[in-house]
Amino acid sequence: MSNVSRPSQDTSLESSNLLVLLYKWRKPIIVACGIAAVVSAAVSLLMTEKYRSTVILYAAQQHSFGAQLLEDLKTEDILASGEEEDAERLLQMINSDQVRNRIIEKYKLYEIYEINPQDKGSRTLIGREYNDNVSAKLTKFGSVEISVLDVDPDRAANMANDIALYADTLSNQLRSERALQAFRYAENSLKTLEEEVRIMEDSMRVLQEMGVYSYVDQIAALTEMYGTAIAEGHPDRANQLKEQMDFLSKYGTTYNRLTSRLEDSYDKLGTLRKRFDLMKIDVDSNIANMSIVDRASPADKKFYPVRWLIVAMSVASVFVLTVILLLIWDNFKRLRLEGKL
Repeated sequence: MSNVSRPSQDTSLESSNLLVLLYKWRKPIIVACGIAAVVSAAVSLLMTEKYRSTVILYAAQQHSFGAQLLEDLKTEDILASGEEEDAERLLQMINSDQVRNRIIEKYKLYEIYEINPQDKGSRTLIGREYNDNVSAKLTKFGSVEISVLDVDPDRAANMANDIALYADTLSNQLRSERALQAFRYAENSLKTLEEEVRIMEDSMRVLQEMGVYSYVDQIAALTEMYGTAIAEGHPDRANQLKEQMDFLSKYGTTYNRLTSRLEDSYDKLGTLRKRFDLMKIDVDSNIANMSIVDRASPADKKFYPVRWLIVAMSVASVFVLTVILLLIWDNFKRLRLEGKL
């Protein structure tokens, strides 16, 4: 029975020893915590105050705007919010070097962060400072949050809004470049086919001027007339009809081939013109790739530093460290008195 109660007694003794130790060394502990509070408070007062502004936005789905206008069957809704893949793509735009360099240049961040652009490694330093003060992340709701810290609340808000604007501009630029390549290909294909159709129509016009305008119908009519002339005993008339039939036969193959090719080309022209118009809309359109839920506004309260938290954490850390050192010192003295050291 005594063995069962011994652990709880030992724990009680250890707790009592700790309380005794804290009471015994209360003055050094209080002094250490007081010094920590004063020092941390002074340090926190010297820290630069920064204000935080955020932009919350949703990515838009990446679909062809021209297809939404010209296609008969609408498979996607251009007004729908984007998926996670669209948000990640937009996040890459926001964190791209192009957006970062435009922000650094516009707001003269080299001067603000006191970095000489001529110094070796200045680009690395400005990049670190930028990343320390500017961040973008996906939220659990599928939106993108852009956050900017700066000593000037107005500048922080303007930077956050401009980052969203530049990311949208960059996304439109990349999309327009891809659409322009497709548009130029469609334009060249359309011009080539139109030229081919023009040449075939000119050839068809020459045949029509020669009297070949509907080979199948003409040859059928002439054949019937030829048979009638033979039956009625008009050899001269039959010879004339035979000459016309021979003439038609000579150019009939060309006529039939041109007719078939023109029909196919007209169908292709309709498709190419529709694609051309579709891609031209995509090139000329400048649709936002995001929907901004909350625009950044100047903060009226500093975000950093949180002085009371700095002081509290410093005092707590010093208190724990002091108690650990006192425990070590007290055990060291006890072991020396017992002759174990």
